[in-house]
Amino acid sequence: MTSSARLSRAYKNAKILPFDDSSKIILFSDCHRGDSSFADEFANNRNIYFHALRHYFKEGFMYCELGDGDELWENINFDSIFTAHKNVYKLLKQFHLEKRLHMIWGNHDMVYKDPLYVKKNLSSYFEPIDNCNKELFEDINYHEAIILKHNDSGQELFLTHGHQADWWNYTFWRWGRFLVRVLWKPLQVWGIADPTSPAKNYKELIKIERRIKKWILANNEMLTIAGHTHRPRFPAPGEIPFFNDGSCVHPRSITGLEIQKGTISLIKWEIATKDDGTLQIVRILLDGPQQLSSYKRAKS
Repeated sequence: MTSSARLSRAYKNAKILPFDDSSKIILFSDCHRGDSSFADEFANNRNIYFHALRHYFKEGFMYCELGDGDELWENINFDSIFTAHKNVYKLLKQFHLEKRLHMIWGNHDMVYKDPLYVKKNLSSYFEPIDNCNKELFEDINYHEAIILKHNDSGQELFLTHGHQADWWNYTFWRWGRFLVRVLWKPLQVWGIADPTSPAKNYKELIKIERRIKKWILANNEMLTIAGHTHRPRFPAPGEIPFFNDGSCVHPRSITGLEIQKGTISLIKWEIATKDDGTLQIVRILLDGPQQLSSYKRAKS
C-alpha cells in the first residue's frame, strides 16, 4: 500500500469532531513520554509541558494529541511511564473526564490502535498508598486520524500523526521498535542518534513531507496537520496547507498549534530568564494567528 493510500484510508476512517469559532483547541504531538531514565527525552521538558497543559485546562481548551505521546518503543510497558510522569497523566485525566481529550496513535505508540490493549493498560492504575486500582482513562479511544469539521463553513482540518507517509515506520514499526530497544536506546547515552527516525534524518524528513504535500494536492488542498518529523510548519495562505505542530522534545522547549476564534497559531513554550535572574515559563507566538477560512477547504 502506498503512502497516499494509507493517508486516504486514515481520512476515510477518521473520527469527526465538530468545532466552531468559539472552540479552543491545543494540538501537541511527539511528547515521547518515557520512564525518566537517561533515554527519556521528554524528561527535560516535563515541567514546561505540565505548566502549558495546566494553562490550557484552566482556559477551557480541548486537547488533541497527534501521536507518539507515549514512548513505547524504548519502554516495554505503560506502567513505568505513568510512574515517572504521574502528575501529567492525572491532569490529562481531568481533560478526559470533561470530554476534552482526543488521542491519535503514532508509530511509537502504535500498540494503542488495539482497543483491547488500551482498555487493559490505560483504564486504571495501581495506587500504592491506597493499595488499590484507581480509574485513569476509562473508555478512552485512540484513533488513526481525526477530522475537525467546522459547524458553519464545513471546513475540514485533517489531523493525523503523519507516519502514513513513512513506509518503514508504518509498515515495519515492530522491527523499528525492536532495533530501538536493543540497539539505539543503549547508544543514546553516547549521543548516537537513531538513523530510522525522520526527526534525526533530514533527507528522510524531506521525503515524508513531500509525500504528504502530494496527497494534500491530490485531495483538493485538504488542510492537514501532522507531527512525526518534529519540524514545525506553518504555511501562508496560498501555499500548500500542510501544518506540523513540531514536538515536545525540542531542546528546552515545546511547540504546538492553537486553534481559537476561527484562527490557527504556531506557539512555543520555553524557560526564560527574568531581569532579576529568576526563571519563568513563557508562551511565545511563532506564527499567526491566521484565519482558517483563508485556507482552501475540501469539497463536501
